[in-house]
Amino acid sequence: MKKLTTFLLVCVTTFGMAQNEHAPSKTNPYGTKNPKAPTQLDDYKPMIGTCNCESERRNPDGTWGTPVKMTWKFSYIMNGMAVQDETLKADGKHSGSIRQFHKDSLKWYVHYYASAAPTATLSAWEGNKTKDGNIVLYKPQKAPNGTEGFSRLTFYDITDLGYKWIGEWVDKNETVTFPFWRIACVKREE
Repeated sequence: MKKLTTFLLVCVTTFGMAQNEHAPSKTNPYGTKNPKAPTQLDDYKPMIGTCNCESERRNPDGTWGTPVKMTWKFSYIMNGMAVQDETLKADGKHSGSIRQFHKDSLKWYVHYYASAAPTATLSAWEGNKTKDGNIVLYKPQKAPNGTEGFSRLTFYDITDLGYKWIGEWVDKNETVTFPFWRIACVKREE
């Protein structure tokens, strides 16, 4: 009986560790990409880690608000098969996303959540990395005047040193653009 118990304990421990070998740990605080994950997880590779950022939102009068300091952390989750990000803002409005690449549709699906607006259904954007190296995501959204369009989120100027992000409303032809949020980030030295 003792041998069977020891054997089962070793099997369960080994299986459990194998299921989480790419999770964040002391050695890899942001986790690692699973070799079985879609290659597109590399789209977010330069962002894995923590950045110091400044976030600016558009005021109702059209001017940009006072920049808010924040940290933006990207990590591998789901045993290295997806990416999660978390923002911690000085104004106490925190948020995050779960980013999964779907092999069949060849698109990123990004599910957003925020501390200021808990919801039963998460907002979701979809998109891809473009030829110029930007990551562009869309969600159908009407403008305040009822015009059909999209919420477009773009990561750009992506390097190992940092990145920029902009949230915009665009019409269906993407000829009318209204930026409503922008963030600039610099990677922390760790």
